Amino acid sequence: MNAQMPKSKRLVIVGASGMVGGYALRYSLENPAVASVLAIGRRQLGISHPKLTEVLHQDFNDCYPLAESLAGQDAAIFCLGAYTGAVSDTQLRTVTVDYPIEFARVLHLSSPGSAFSFLSGSGADPTGRSRMAFARYKGEAESALLKTEFSHVYIFRPAYIYPVEPRKEPNLSYRILRTIYPVFRTLFPNQVVRADDLARAMVDVVAAGTGATPSQVFENRDIRALIRSVDPLRGDPTKGRK
Repeated sequence: MNAQMPKSKRLVIVGASGMVGGYALRYSLENPAVASVLAIGRRQLGISHPKLTEVLHQDFNDCYPLAESLAGQDAAIFCLGAYTGAVSDTQLRTVTVDYPIEFARVLHLSSPGSAFSFLSGSGADPTGRSRMAFARYKGEAESALLKTEFSHVYIFRPAYIYPVEPRKEPNLSYRILRTIYPVFRTLFPNQVVRADDLARAMVDVVAAGTGATPSQVFENRDIRALIRSVDPLRGDPTKGRK
């Protein structure tokens, strides 16, 4: 019997079909510190693994049907979100604010000792004064999550997330940033983070306790430092990888 098994974590990943959530899933399945992964989403992921259990759920405005599945979990990595401009303002607020708050409510009811790792964004404004809807909504969600009674709450505020693998970019800004990424990462290293590195950091902080304090907000610079604390060869977007 592996002596580390009692310390292995049972993780929930919401949004595993997305870019960051997908990397979080793959990393968790390979990670010996993770005993099991419960992936919750609207569609099948199309993969099979001994650690993986999938639960399909369509309405994140009501997560109470998930209560039984969420019992006995150690932590959640919440990556579900929407791009500005891809949905209406009403839907953007629903996905950005209402969904994580409702999911966190039910998770805490089912697993009150669990931790919560939340994908926010650079510029998130808990004061609600930002002119950018995305910043206001992310800030509103952050404030609500930090007031919960989870054992730990970790807020991740990445700047530009480099997709790593080719994809159809969601809008013109992302297409431009991907094109100029080699220059941008050199000139502004604290404004970029690789999607796979960000996902690893979100998992590591709850699975291995890296950077562990009861509540913490990680800006892009902090995320890179957290990545390097685990592996000095990771976390520097200016070196070694395209």
